[in-house]
Amino acid sequence: MKHPRQRNSICLEDAEILSHQAYPGNQHILRLLAPRCAARARPGQFVHLTVDPQRPMRRPISIMRACADDGWIELLYKRVGEGTTLLAARAVGECLSTLGPIGQPFRITEKRPLLIGGGVGMPPMVFVAESLKNSEHQPMVILGSETPFPFTPRPSGILLPGMPDGVIASMPLLDDWGIPCRLASRQQMPGVHQGYVTDLARHWLDTLEARTRQEIGLYACGPHPMLQAVVELAREFALPVQVSLEEFMACGVGGCAGCAVEVQTENGPAMQRVCVDGPVFDGYQVF
Repeated sequence: MKHPRQRNSICLEDAEILSHQAYPGNQHILRLLAPRCAARARPGQFVHLTVDPQRPMRRPISIMRACADDGWIELLYKRVGEGTTLLAARAVGECLSTLGPIGQPFRITEKRPLLIGGGVGMPPMVFVAESLKNSEHQPMVILGSETPFPFTPRPSGILLPGMPDGVIASMPLLDDWGIPCRLASRQQMPGVHQGYVTDLARHWLDTLEARTRQEIGLYACGPHPMLQAVVELAREFALPVQVSLEEFMACGVGGCAGCAVEVQTENGPAMQRVCVDGPVFDGYQVF
């Protein structure tokens, strides 16, 4: 069952840029002072940004972290087109018109959530992990990238049985939180599994006892082929799965229906909007 639609919690803020860091692979991490959004944000939601005063069309970007106490949100994005190129040129101290948080969040129900993020789909998984770090849940994170990661991987201090030999690289932030994490890429990177995130996840799941596997649910965000592979993996092991879809969108608040996708419901196929009916869906309903 879905949460109520989030329109009543969406805020419009002129958010000041607190930091704006560039990383290899045209990747950027942007921290914005947006206290109203930060107080309401949930893992899986996104913001709709005006990237430049001369470009009225906003860009949707997933929230990677949110700190309600200090009033900031953090976003990871990749510079790929005109809009994100303009965004990359914005400097600390400038303000961005920010609409958010928008959309349905992840709903974590299993004791052992397996969080899988690929490319710019990594941010929601980091947000989910942070939200669970002091809970009774026991998350495990697998992140993948075909460009350099937007952080410096380091050998994990957390022992993780079931991993292939030599796969020890982790995201430092997750390691510091005490959350086990491993990395995958088809590029040659020290300590990183050479292959897809789903290959690494399958290897790990295969090593678990049946009773432990029954406590796992899959949660994923990334490119469509990756999400489809995650859902196929969930079917293979008969596990629940939620996915966050990424689609082009104009209004971002459900008015234009330009981001609609076909979803299988109890009453048959239906068109639902990624922005407000999603972006998080039951994976079996969309793949």
